[in-house]
Amino acid sequence: MSEKNDPCQSSSPSVSGSFQDTDDDISIPNISSGTSLSEDNKLGRRLSHLSSIPHTPRINGAIPDSDDATFNHDRLSERLKKYGLAELQIEGDGNCQFRAIADQLFRNPEYHKHVRKQVIKQLKNSRKLYEEYVPMSYSGYLKKMKKSGEWGDHLTLQAAADRFEIKICVVTSFKDTCFIEIVPREKHPSRELWLSFWSEVHYNSLYGVDDLPTRTLKKKHWLF
Repeated sequence: MSEKNDPCQSSSPSVSGSFQDTDDDISIPNISSGTSLSEDNKLGRRLSHLSSIPHTPRINGAIPDSDDATFNHDRLSERLKKYGLAELQIEGDGNCQFRAIADQLFRNPEYHKHVRKQVIKQLKNSRKLYEEYVPMSYSGYLKKMKKSGEWGDHLTLQAAADRFEIKICVVTSFKDTCFIEIVPREKHPSRELWLSFWSEVHYNSLYGVDDLPTRTLKKKHWLF
């Protein structure tokens, strides 16, 4: 598959705490195993020539029909192949965004409950930063997003960046948006996370093709 105007072909030039307060029945480690911005960043170098668009937090859009979803998936796969990136397949149980972030932060997708809890805490404690992007009752949005299995959106990505003080880099399947960088609003990021986003369908955790870890999934992940 090839597109004449694929934006991927255009060019241009410490986490603060361990967040131990959790309802999970697992012990949350200190966030220390991810990619530091001061380290040699292989993934960042591969896409350093690409322009990222300003991130606008938003809730999820409509799920694409089968034909559009197939085309989007093919577009994303081609982009990842082009830049030597590979997806760690994340379970498609509605928690994929939080699982992917947990994998990047802790190298364990099973910490997704903890990630969701921290995101909700951020959304609740800093309401003025986010409520303008929610076209519904904000309390209703929080109640819905608090539930396990509720899909994360671009607003929860921003809240995660703010809460964990991380830059989240997302390679997307959007036709006009190849690459999005989400940075914390008030603090300089000390970590960099990489996700793939199959438009309005699924998130996976990104690695270089030579660095993809081998992990066994307990449930089905999204395969097309």
